[in-house]
Amino acid sequence: MILAIKLAYRNLIGAGLRTWLSVTVLSFSFVVIIFMKGVLTGWDRQAKTDMSNWEIGGGQYWQKNYDPYDPFTLNESHAPVPSELKDEITAGNIEPSLIVPGTIYPQGRLQSVVIKGINPRQSILLLPSHKLDTIADGIPAIIGSLMAKSLKASAGDHIMLRWRDANGTFDAGDIVITGIFSTNVPAVEAGQIYIPLEKLREIMMMPDEATILTFRDGMKTLTGLEGWILMTKDELTAPVDKMIKTKSAGQSILFGILLLLAMLAVFDTQVLSIFRRQREIGTYVALGYTRRQVVGLFTVEGTMHSVLAAIVSAAYGLPFLGWMAKNGWKMPVDTSEFGIAIAQTLYPVYSAGLILSTVLIVTLTTAAVSYWPSRRIAEMNPTDALRGRLQ
Repeated sequence: MILAIKLAYRNLIGAGLRTWLSVTVLSFSFVVIIFMKGVLTGWDRQAKTDMSNWEIGGGQYWQKNYDPYDPFTLNESHAPVPSELKDEITAGNIEPSLIVPGTIYPQGRLQSVVIKGINPRQSILLLPSHKLDTIADGIPAIIGSLMAKSLKASAGDHIMLRWRDANGTFDAGDIVITGIFSTNVPAVEAGQIYIPLEKLREIMMMPDEATILTFRDGMKTLTGLEGWILMTKDELTAPVDKMIKTKSAGQSILFGILLLLAMLAVFDTQVLSIFRRQREIGTYVALGYTRRQVVGLFTVEGTMHSVLAAIVSAAYGLPFLGWMAKNGWKMPVDTSEFGIAIAQTLYPVYSAGLILSTVLIVTLTTAAVSYWPSRRIAEMNPTDALRGRLQ
């Protein structure tokens, strides 16, 4: 085996430019596959972290009627806070939120919104709720940058807000924009206005009621709360996992094309090598090599393309991948318009498993492609091979 590796290495180096062209294509495949997979892994982690920090905390309890995709359920999606959780709420480990539909009238226009009541002193989410703890000539409110852009509003603006209370009576009042925040999670800010929880309970005539109960990460959860559904972090971040799987499937097509081009180069190199080195093959057989050993020699020679490619890709790929992991990949468009949790700058994450699996897949594929044309050697007659012609 050692002799076969030495002969294969000598033959590859002796082939010159033909070898290095195949190696370059293979090394490019290594770097692109690892980079793109790293981007998806980084996006997955970053999106889940942002969702946890801005929207879902460590998980949530949902009022049984609540459906975030059906705004018509909001009028019925509220209930008194369970008594079993009140101690945790007092300790700040759980934060209740009341969600109701409303209508605003910016610059004389009508726009439907979701009104969310939150505790101004909450510390579970990164929302700047402390800006609600102020005295203003109206109801203090904070909105996201997407909402501010849509409304053409800025801090200090007054906007008319209309709501329908628990008795079905319509009422209205002015809100004062006391803060505008920006986040990587569009679901937190699109079409939503945040006001103090107690103020919303007061105007809606829903004392001590809530729609969502958000708890801290790592907190012990309770099951079987009457009228409430436990939503774990895994369940709440499932849409991100589905998106990543969809993107992975699309990337697999690109990876397949790259590998196909690289394997085509290796295959052509093997076919040409066997055709041009018939006398060498006959000499090996005449010297006592079995046909199986000669086939193995050429298979090892073809597989070594991937070994050299791994070395070459490490030479220029490691600095590039390391630089990308540190500085990130800045998106060319405004990611806030995507409607999903994605940062303006993505930081790839490369694991040892990703690198090893990529190297293993490419190496095994190269070995298979190298063995395929090498089987022709088993059909050669040593005498004809020494004369330089196939049987």
